Amino acid sequence: MTRYLLISLLFLICGCSSSYNHLQRTAGDVHCLDKFRPDFSDALYYTQVNVIGKHLSGLLLIKTMPDSSTRIVFSSEAGFKFFDFGFAADGAFKVYYIIDEMNKKAVVTTLRKDFEIIMMHPYSMQNGYVKRGIDSAYNHYTFPQEKGFNYYITDAGCNNLIRLERASKRKAVVRIDILDYKNGVPDSIGITHTNFNFNIGLKRLEKLTGGN
Repeated sequence: MTRYLLISLLFLICGCSSSYNHLQRTAGDVHCLDKFRPDFSDALYYTQVNVIGKHLSGLLLIKTMPDSSTRIVFSSEAGFKFFDFGFAADGAFKVYYIIDEMNKKAVVTTLRKDFEIIMMHPYSMQNGYVKRGIDSAYNHYTFPQEKGFNYYITDAGCNNLIRLERASKRKAVVRIDILDYKNGVPDSIGITHTNFNFNIGLKRLEKLTGGN
């Protein structure tokens, strides 16, 4: 019985504790994040995806459309399309195409949420507030979602964006590192999921224009 109680107590401690318990709500302006909002008017990335035991690589295009929606298309370098998503400003999401191997609800939902937090989609950035740990050097700009939270983590002065996290109430389910903004567009993006083997790496490519 004693052993059972000890195991039960350990389960409760490990299962119910939160990585975010040390954070306390504090004063701050979430609009300081506006300067980090990517300008994905027409950005092209070399992309590698490891998901459900498969490795995919190719080109991912993020483009703002005339109706202010955003289109994200991932295809092989030979032009074979892996997926084609649309994100409307009002939060509507549309799958124009996705290969059968990725056409699983969990995969599509995960991709949607990953790109929404990266794009700082207005739909996902409502009712935000700031949290900080005691003696912490970081601010957690917190945006409640239908399930869990989106966190944009900056230094105390909101001068540098350290990383992004999507989280349940207890822990991060995905960590996103965004590096080297150039002309408002990140040069590199790394997406790491903690619940299952699903990782994405993006490296920006300069598009060739004009000339011979």
